[in-house]
This record gives sequence, C-alpha cells and structure tokens, in this order.
Amino acid sequence: MKIIGLTGGIGSGKSTISNYLLQRGYPIIDADKIARQMVKPASEILSTLVDCFGKNILNQDGSLNRKHLATIAFSSKEQKEKLDHIMLNEIVQTILREIESYDKEGKTLIFIDAPLLFETGLDKKSHETWVVDATDEIRIERVIKRDGSTREEVLARVEKQMSREEQHKRASYVLDNSTTTEALYEQIDKLLESK
Repeated sequence: MKIIGLTGGIGSGKSTISNYLLQRGYPIIDADKIARQMVKPASEILSTLVDCFGKNILNQDGSLNRKHLATIAFSSKEQKEKLDHIMLNEIVQTILREIESYDKEGKTLIFIDAPLLFETGLDKKSHETWVVDATDEIRIERVIKRDGSTREEVLARVEKQMSREEQHKRASYVLDNSTTTEALYEQIDKLLESK
C-alpha cells in the first residue's frame, strides 16, 4: 500500500485537495477530523484542554470554541506547545491505527491530510509528500473569509507554523494553489497518473 502525506500552511488548500481526492474515490485520513472527534463535549481530551486553557474555551452548550482556543494557543510558542502536547500523540496514534486498517482492507493508495505532517514525523510513514501552497496574501484572505479571523490572528498562526521554505525542502511535490481550483485539480490529476 502506498501512503501519500498531504500538508501545507493555513489557507493553502489542503481541504480542497482532500475533497477532490475523496470524490475520486481515494481514502483520506484527515488529522483535523480526528482532532474534532477527540474534543467532543464531555470527552477526556476536552476536559484536559479546559484544565489547561480555562473554561472560556467552551461554548455555552459545552462544545469546544475552536476559534477561541486557537487565539489562545497561537498567542505564544509555549501555549502552542501545550496544545500540541495534549493533542498530537493521540492524533498520530489514531492515524497509525487507520493506516493499519486500510492496509488490511487491501487499499493500494491512501492519503494522510495533516497540517503537522512533518512536525509529527508522519512524513516518515509516507512514501511521498505533497505540499500545497499559495501566496501569503491569498492564504490570509481565504482564512479571513472562512473563519472570520482578523488579519493579525491569521498572521499569528502563520508565524507559528513551519516555514514555506522548510516545507518545500521536505516535499516530494509542491502544488501551487494560487490561481484557479481547475488549475489545482490538473496538477493533482497529473501526479495521480504517475501512481
């Protein structure tokens, strides 16, 4: 079974690629979806997050206010490290179990969509890595539009992520998502043809 790791900075277009690959019938292991499952109301992980970051990270219904948690977590390197320490090991273990499960099912090609692919060592579990990228301005605008974040909030998150240069250096392939969705799909199709 071949594993392709997919990553990129905030607003670069990982979800666009994942959705397209799903439409094409490829299995996707989505780290963000796993993270959302882990922090459901009354979950152990959510309780740990509240202990660490305070009750104000919760919505009135007891669910996680992801935007508020992100604002706190990306306010400093220490806060980001606290969040990663709580979440990452569990996410990686879940991903490894899903890889095993797909392997048993006899899948020939699967994708891991993970914002922290390189930071968690999941790139070492991948046969190749795809980094999706776009210009800073396009990425910032996308996140502002998607999340209702301020420019400053987006920049704070970009600052705490692995640099574009480092991601490009580690990538097997870099996909440019600065123009149209169609142009991005063409790049993906070209890479899939060689698999």
